[in-house]
Amino acid sequence: MKRTSDEQLADIAQEFVRQNRSKRRWRIAFSLLFIGYFSSIFYMGINDSGALEGMLKKETPFVAEVVLSGVIQSSGDIDANEVIELLGSAFESKNAKAVILRINSPGGSPVQSSRIYKAIVRFKKKFNKKIYVVVEDICASGCYYIASAADEIYADESSIVGSIGVVMSGFGAVDAIEKLGIQRRLYTAGKYKGLLDPFSPENEKTIAHIQNNILNKSHQNFINAVKAGRGNKLSKHKDLFTGLIWLGEDAKKLGLIDGIADANHIAKNIVGVNSRVLFETKKTLLEQLTEASAKGIALVVNEQLTSQHFTGSLQ
Repeated sequence: MKRTSDEQLADIAQEFVRQNRSKRRWRIAFSLLFIGYFSSIFYMGINDSGALEGMLKKETPFVAEVVLSGVIQSSGDIDANEVIELLGSAFESKNAKAVILRINSPGGSPVQSSRIYKAIVRFKKKFNKKIYVVVEDICASGCYYIASAADEIYADESSIVGSIGVVMSGFGAVDAIEKLGIQRRLYTAGKYKGLLDPFSPENEKTIAHIQNNILNKSHQNFINAVKAGRGNKLSKHKDLFTGLIWLGEDAKKLGLIDGIADANHIAKNIVGVNSRVLFETKKTLLEQLTEASAKGIALVVNEQLTSQHFTGSLQ
């Protein structure tokens, strides 16, 4: 079938749009790589704490700020070794009048949480400086474990706070594998070595052992830390240590937080300092280039998918 001149012109126009979009996508990708490269060179001047030496007025007072975001776990988003190093740098900085810990986490490892908690208590005593926690979206479980070591805790009205409890979860698939005709073979040295095996039946002794010697004791450690940190600020509410969560205003009534405020308000109105300095882990050149490359590739892929959808809808 012979095509009309209008259809041919439409094809030419679509091809022109595709080519120009492709060129623009790759220009953006290479621009991001270029920016990432020179940004990494710039950040080579960052000191060990992550603060920009050349851009900070070291002789003027400031509030040192550390941000924790994600799950608390070794080698994860919030790793005790990294956090303790950052907090140490923030506390020992000569002109840091106080430390603000901005935190956003659903919790995680009780061990990592405990280590950070103890480090905060130690730094407060050693440097005689106050630390304020600012909750962003959520501060639950191990996150609140950490927060309770601070002098004061603040949050937003809609922040989720609490979950003072301990959980261990799993699944059981004993009946399922039997129905499938699968035979479970488990060999151990030690009578209870396979006590958490999901394909073996539970027994009352192992359940009692986990409850009494793992969960309850970990929970009591958590409660003791919160009581030591918050002291008489805590209410006597019967559900305080049951694992429940609350929003900011209710958390304040229960004594879990001290008020509703953000980091800027705390620095200016409580500490009395206008400037805040972010202390963060320095990224290597390779990490920054990788991040820039990933952003560039993601942009190109997104543009390609959008372009395909657009041109497909024209046909």
